[in-house]
Amino acid sequence: MVKRDNRLALDTNIVIDILNDNQTIIKRYIDYHQIYLPYVVCGELLFGAINSSKPKQNLKNFRAFINRCTILNSNYPVAEAYANIRKELKEQGKPIPENDIWIAAACIVYEVPLATRDRHFEYIPGLDLAK
Repeated sequence: MVKRDNRLALDTNIVIDILNDNQTIIKRYIDYHQIYLPYVVCGELLFGAINSSKPKQNLKNFRAFINRCTILNSNYPVAEAYANIRKELKEQGKPIPENDIWIAAACIVYEVPLATRDRHFEYIPGLDLAK
């Protein structure tokens, strides 16, 4: 089954599941052919690699994965989306991790659905979450 428009952004937890060969996650997202990583996810992955007990091996694996994806970079529209999301969440009394606001902002601006296991992304209006 080919997914609508074949585009998908991955949150850090989904990338880790894929790299750990989680077959349930792999099967769920295998039909997406255009995989994107918000720049913040790249930073989280690289930090996790260098902070791990096997930094050389993890850096090699993470870099190889990152290099096969398209990066969703930051720009003025992403910064503006970030500010609006953060303000709205503050007004709703639903703070979420700062990095996740940046991830959501990039996905909204680039109009790419996000695959994540973090339920707090559901608080963000306009963010398309992959099922």
